[in-house]
Amino acid sequence: MKTCKRCIYNETIPKITFNEEGVCNYCVQFDEMNVQYPIDATGYKHLEKYVEQMKIDGKGKAYDVVIGVSGGCDSSYMLHLATKVFGLRVVAAHFDNTYNSRIAVENINVFITKLGIDLETYVVDNEEFHRIFKSLLKASVPETESSTDLACATVLYKVAEKHKVKHIWEGHSFRTEGISPPGWFYMDAKYISQIHKRFGDGKIKSLPLLWLTKWMKWMVVDKIKKFRPLYYLDYNKEQVKKFLVDDYGWQWYGGHHMENRSSYFVNNYYLPTKFGIDLRWCEFSALIRSGQLKREEALEKIKIPKPFEKDILVEIKQRLGLSDKEWEDIMNLPPKHYTDYPTYKKTFERMRPFFFMLLKSGYVTRSFYDKFCVLKEEPKKLPVK
Repeated sequence: MKTCKRCIYNETIPKITFNEEGVCNYCVQFDEMNVQYPIDATGYKHLEKYVEQMKIDGKGKAYDVVIGVSGGCDSSYMLHLATKVFGLRVVAAHFDNTYNSRIAVENINVFITKLGIDLETYVVDNEEFHRIFKSLLKASVPETESSTDLACATVLYKVAEKHKVKHIWEGHSFRTEGISPPGWFYMDAKYISQIHKRFGDGKIKSLPLLWLTKWMKWMVVDKIKKFRPLYYLDYNKEQVKKFLVDDYGWQWYGGHHMENRSSYFVNNYYLPTKFGIDLRWCEFSALIRSGQLKREEALEKIKIPKPFEKDILVEIKQRLGLSDKEWEDIMNLPPKHYTDYPTYKKTFERMRPFFFMLLKSGYVTRSFYDKFCVLKEEPKKLPVK
């Protein structure tokens, strides 16, 4: 099987191509983004200038920025960066899908307390969340965690709207986390709603979803921007984790997305087992490209199955009210693709010029624009298990 000479992506990755040197198009994209988002003095000046504007926009208000927190490494460091390095007034926002681990809760509390940050938590109705979760499982799509992901994003906008804050910081770094290949995942509010209508009771009252009209209002009328400061920093994940442990007593939870038990279940068991999707391909390849992991080491590490505590699967079955037979039936369903269900995708494609303006103005991210607006909807293609 053909594999990239630079990272560990191979022919099973959607939309992959290789140049004459045997380097994949995702490595080329990384190099382009490295130029677009420099981590030298130029990049830091851009970050400082943006912070200056945030403080101007925050005058007369209680806060300068909204930051989502999960207890994870990236969001925890964001709180430190915003308050201690740039002197911003932060309001933290957290969406609780009722699956937080003990470590996640303790990490959030440590930072909120030590940094004196206000926290606003939105807790979903447990029974409703489980009905939607079960619908996504029955739909047999990879985006089982999409209800949580979209709710997290929506809560950030809600908190920003409430306090009239113009800026949201996101803790994503393409140098450490990578960007998932198009075709692995898709999500929007219409997608979740239509699946829940087909496989559940269709009722969504407490789960915040990023409906298109509301999202437009938050960007166009309220002028709420999203920004990823880690794009402009030499962000070394292992060094940051050590810093958080030493300076704040932060606790490591074992791996990416493992601070939340439903995310742990989806990413470490459901996706690899049913769809052959292992997000470590993205993570390891990104770390190789940024010089934080050797390719040979990554090729050996990817052979080791992702860790998974069997009691989490037992918990998922119990909380969703699924028998062993029902769970077996779900796992044996043929994998489906987002194109099997109604979505906003065609709408995003038609609105491409409008979203391009939003991208240039800082209201949407490049990854959203590339995947949702530029990339045309295509027939289903899932990874080979």
